[in-house]
Amino acid sequence: MRSAGFWSMVLAWAAVGCAPETAPTQWEFDSSIRALTVAPNGDIWWAGSRGLVGHHVDGMWTVDTLRSQDGDTPAFRSIAVTDKAAFVLSIASPALLYRKPHTEATWSVVYTNTDSLAFFDSMHFWDNREGIAMGDPLVGCLSVIITRDGGATWSAVSCEDMPPAEEAAFAASNGNIALFGDEVWIASGGVASRIFRSPDRGRTWEVVETPIVQGGAMTGLFSVTRCDDANGMGWGGNWEAMDDNAANKIATADGGETWELLTPGAGPGYRSCVQYVPNTDCQSIWAVGIPGISRSSDGGAIWTTEPDSNFYAVRFTPDGETAWLAGRGKVACRPVQH
Repeated sequence: MRSAGFWSMVLAWAAVGCAPETAPTQWEFDSSIRALTVAPNGDIWWAGSRGLVGHHVDGMWTVDTLRSQDGDTPAFRSIAVTDKAAFVLSIASPALLYRKPHTEATWSVVYTNTDSLAFFDSMHFWDNREGIAMGDPLVGCLSVIITRDGGATWSAVSCEDMPPAEEAAFAASNGNIALFGDEVWIASGGVASRIFRSPDRGRTWEVVETPIVQGGAMTGLFSVTRCDDANGMGWGGNWEAMDDNAANKIATADGGETWELLTPGAGPGYRSCVQYVPNTDCQSIWAVGIPGISRSSDGGAIWTTEPDSNFYAVRFTPDGETAWLAGRGKVACRPVQH
């Protein structure tokens, strides 16, 4: 049974799959797509503007159109998929978090935030039971909501348990959150740009300063990623000066306790998403954004850039052989060259 705030239209296109040995493949959709994920079973999901949510499986795309109770189509920039269900979260008020079990055909709203300043940026799951989403501050700390029951219900983390925050975050690529084991990192930006850390799935928190460019409305971290227990990267810069590479990328080698600038004054400037390629010992990295796709094969020391390949987000299949990319009106996949 469909909930009162839900309307769905399903479309499907026959298409060839994206295999590592094939040439790059691209599909067009009437949506600006910043949220992209590879599900545990290998399916590809995306969420974007106009209320659209896409699902690629067995060479076919299915696209749902979700509507609010008032009939509006939300803009989605957060998506997460577990073995049991798919989740999408809209950005602005009213913030709506939809859930669809894989055994069902319809979506239902499992969380709503009607605060006029609500703005959510990213969502991820540790496993089938526990997940986390984050957004801009409302009452002096980042808005963090957590589920412990597979996404059926969500609860806000009290500001008493969070470090104070005046900064916000950028909903650019669903890349503000990075998980590893029981840990979580959250990247903020704007007037300050820091890493909020929890070692115990969001029960306790601390915050770490970073040297990335910050202080302006469009400066700071846009994405953070984790490779192993020690190594991670953060990327962003100045959206209003995209070529500036003086202090737009940072790295840690001690599990996020301290951060240093990576190749200051060299390499690519602003990018909206950074990800390690799996199974490459933290050496292969992709950073994507409006200026193009940049790649490193040596842990971030040297970069090559493919200009005019503007995408907002990138994710990889678990074997590291295929990259999936999302951007304005498009989703693409391409083999990873090692």
